[in-house]
Amino acid sequence: MAIAESCVDAVVMEMVAVYCGGLYAAKPELAARRIEAIGFQVGHQLSERYTMERPRFSDHLEAIKFICKDFWSELFKKQIDNLKTNHRGTFVLQDNRFRWLTRVSLDPYTENTDSTENDSAALGDTAAQTTTMLLYFPCGLIRGALTNLGISCSVSADMSNLPAYLICFMPVTIIDSLPKSASPLGTHGGMDNYFWVL
Repeated sequence: MAIAESCVDAVVMEMVAVYCGGLYAAKPELAARRIEAIGFQVGHQLSERYTMERPRFSDHLEAIKFICKDFWSELFKKQIDNLKTNHRGTFVLQDNRFRWLTRVSLDPYTENTDSTENDSAALGDTAAQTTTMLLYFPCGLIRGALTNLGISCSVSADMSNLPAYLICFMPVTIIDSLPKSASPLGTHGGMDNYFWVL
């Protein structure tokens, strides 16, 4: 099982590297959309699989609890560490040691061999950008899973104190104003089906 987890971690890291460094190096916002779209599709399918023998959830809170306990446990072998809500459609999921962030590293020797303050600042910016791009995938996972459960939402991610603590906050905002017939892809930032084309 540990080998399979390592493979998934490596595939996610490589996907982010390919989209950000190769395919869309000059267009980071397009790379972010593509990464989130892949996460959406995977989350949608996994949610279908994990809820196959369950009754439908009666409210948003039950679905969010499913994401925090069962869905997250299937993916990361642990539950979300903390769940907060404002009782108005916003939930904040907190993972105090997000596994994919523990594997992020940058080789300082791939940049410039001269070590200056500007280089270390640039390396810090690159680390922040890499981890930000990496978090689009789990945001897509959560959004895809919730969309499959009938909940239109937007999901973002925020990190604190990287790399010291690897705490990741994922605010989920429920969007009730969308028509039930709206396409899940059309509900997030105006993205249409174009980004399913890889």
